[in-house]
Amino acid sequence: MTLRAADLPSDPIALFAKWFAEAEADPRMAFAEAACLSTLAPDGGLDGRMVLMKGFSPAGFVFYTNAGSRKGRSLAAHPRAAMTFYWEPLRRQVRIRGPVEPVPANQANAYFASRPRGSRIGAWASKQSSELASRAELEARVREIEARFSGGPVPRPPHWNGYRIAPEVIEFWQESDSRLHDRFVYARSAEGLWTRRRLFP
Repeated sequence: MTLRAADLPSDPIALFAKWFAEAEADPRMAFAEAACLSTLAPDGGLDGRMVLMKGFSPAGFVFYTNAGSRKGRSLAAHPRAAMTFYWEPLRRQVRIRGPVEPVPANQANAYFASRPRGSRIGAWASKQSSELASRAELEARVREIEARFSGGPVPRPPHWNGYRIAPEVIEFWQESDSRLHDRFVYARSAEGLWTRRRLFP
């Protein structure tokens, strides 16, 4: 399969929506929403880890995490990130880069309320990225939180939030034979207009 410029939309979000829908529909894909999130740590080190994208729109790509985690501290110090999707069965990759901002509190509250109760308990119990002496310590914290909210709702912790990457650059990669892949990169101008270029593989 090859990509032709004439077949691509002028809006990269429209192309991402099409590719993402095809990845979600493919039974070989366990988590089409899984992506590698890359950040710059306060000490200057680079980190990458897998996260789940929880929504996208022309405004950007959303994920959620503990603000006290290493990624949360990195985003506080350097509010920019890259997100990479790789859909191996479809032989496709998408790379996104841009500034990051927190989502509105009401949006974070709504998403948190939609999570399974166990996941909401876990968000309170886990001091994500901090050293843990033993599994037993974690399980004890879970029991403590379960007792605290026994029989009632589990609100969003103040340290748990959503983030949105506002894309400045989006690259689409389609694998081809003999490593002669098709690559198209969209870049957004200061006026918000997208331009598109083909790259060598």
